[in-house]
Amino acid sequence: MDQVKEIVNELALLGTEQTLKTMRNHGAVEPIYGVKIGDMKPILKRYKNDHKLALELFKTGNSDAMYLAGLISKPALMTPEVLDEWIERASWHMISEYTVAWNAAESPYKFEMARKWIESDDELIADAGWATWGCILALTPDDQLDKREIDQLLDRVEREIDSAPNRVRYVMNGFVIAVGSYYPPLSAKAMEVGKRIGKVKVNMGNTECKVPYPPDYIQKVWDKGLLGRKRKEVRC
Repeated sequence: MDQVKEIVNELALLGTEQTLKTMRNHGAVEPIYGVKIGDMKPILKRYKNDHKLALELFKTGNSDAMYLAGLISKPALMTPEVLDEWIERASWHMISEYTVAWNAAESPYKFEMARKWIESDDELIADAGWATWGCILALTPDDQLDKREIDQLLDRVEREIDSAPNRVRYVMNGFVIAVGSYYPPLSAKAMEVGKRIGKVKVNMGNTECKVPYPPDYIQKVWDKGLLGRKRKEVRC
């Protein structure tokens, strides 16, 4: 039995009905076993940074395997072609918004992919683009960010968020929070944009999940003295 089949079979045994139900409520697309992220960690520990294996796991199309692939991969080895392939294969927002966006943001092509994807009319591709921008802000030193570009993106969110597709509204809202939390040069503007756009309405499926209100979230970051503190990685 090859390594990929072995891991997929292991994931099948780790899946639970409760987690599967929860993921379906969030919009999960089959095939999926419903594996808790914590239960994937032993597999991740065995194969972390096996980039070739990650690429093969992602190709299975199984949501659990695709998510695991995004944790095992080495973003430094990602190419634009592979990142485009990943977003094309992403079947729902957990993969586009997290797995793909995380890898794009930690790759050498982060700006290129974020800029391209946000222009897409495809909801999951645009979703990944804005999520990548949020991750870029969390990771990238301020002197490597173009203040004018971030400023223009904030203006764009304010203009377009009400008419954007459902999950794109969610990650646009997250982008405002990211600017307010991680990028001091425009944090005050992000706060004001957040107040003007108000509470963003997003269909969160059959869940109790709420859409964070940017001013409240940003204020908490400020109050804790964490404004501008970057993260070492976004994958988790």
